[in-house]
Amino acid sequence: MVTALQARSDVPAVSDVAVDDLGAGTGPAWLESWMRAHSGEVVGWRRAIHAQPELARREHLTTARISETLMKAGLEPRTLPGGTGLVCDIGHGEPLVALRADIDALPLEEQTGLGFSSTVPGAMHACGHDAHTAMLLGAGLALASAPSLPGRVRLLFQPAEEVQPGGALDMVEDGVMKDVQRVFALHCDPRLEVGRLGTRVGPITSACDLLEIRLTSPGGHTSRPHLTADLVEALGLLITQVPLLLTRHVDPRSGTVMTWGAVHAGEAANAIPQSGLVRGTLRTADHATWLGLEETLRSLVASVLAPTGVGYVLDHIRGVPPVVNDADSSAMLRDSAVLIGGEDAAAGTEQSSGGEDFAWYLEHAPGAMARLGVWPGDGPMRDIHQPTFDLDERAIPFGVRTLVQTALTALDAG
Repeated sequence: MVTALQARSDVPAVSDVAVDDLGAGTGPAWLESWMRAHSGEVVGWRRAIHAQPELARREHLTTARISETLMKAGLEPRTLPGGTGLVCDIGHGEPLVALRADIDALPLEEQTGLGFSSTVPGAMHACGHDAHTAMLLGAGLALASAPSLPGRVRLLFQPAEEVQPGGALDMVEDGVMKDVQRVFALHCDPRLEVGRLGTRVGPITSACDLLEIRLTSPGGHTSRPHLTADLVEALGLLITQVPLLLTRHVDPRSGTVMTWGAVHAGEAANAIPQSGLVRGTLRTADHATWLGLEETLRSLVASVLAPTGVGYVLDHIRGVPPVVNDADSSAMLRDSAVLIGGEDAAAGTEQSSGGEDFAWYLEHAPGAMARLGVWPGDGPMRDIHQPTFDLDERAIPFGVRTLVQTALTALDAG
């Protein structure tokens, strides 16, 4: 069967793919009927999207594919003003629950050797966004097949998750969170076995800010450092002292981590350079701590550099808040996994120092993100953001079911 996702001449043909549905027989009759007819098709969508990855804010083909498929099902998706990403409501009235998937790829050269590998040089779905998109599309069409729903489900196909500022801000600015009571998302986890869902109450990811500090000095001869401002010495103090001092200005329970990733200054061994820079990241798991970090950091940098006489410009680029899962929403995701796969399907998960712009939705409504197991259970765990990343496609129907059951639970809860 050729689907709407494969009907374009520039897209490799991908047929339905037969995979085991680990949750077969656990849902209402309409869901079971839809899954029997379409679960292989959903996996085929994932493969088609994987073969044609698009980077952040360039997801025009992906957006068009999703829109076309939703419209063929009689739905009315709306593309965002920027031309990528879309939103689509299913059902009517209240309550309103949102489900989100990210649709962009990463700038990596694929090395998986899959038959549906990326056909786009320098781009790859190395974070599972192809699966996220296919699962949400499947969940949306499954929900649309229900005889009735006790409210509305809003599908959020978000662009540009992999960049800062992320596409979640575009979505929120477009008003997609208006009247939403709860919002949910799944993210592939290659450390968790397929058929399991990792949930956590509280922070599951961290805030992540970017830092760049540019230093200036008159420069001079290394034999006469007392006649100038020693820029390299100042860099050394900055690199070692600021992270240390920060640990004495924030609550140690906040999970705050500051790490430098790049430093550049000078060329000659006998010349004090006139310019230098250092770049790094600043992460925290605590929302309140995140709000005050920039002021704290600026104060520490000023105090460390003041005695050196070196000039500086500090760029503190606010990233994303931490994703802080609401207890009730996290329980809904967990209970859905248990309904589908039994008690063994539920797993705990650790808080990560990585950033996720799903956090911006949680500024407007309670919700939760869960980690979807995609590891086959044996063999290597192929990590995300690596050119060898792949996933066990049995996770896709499991993810569709999890999204559908979670939406139904949230609607019933009002």
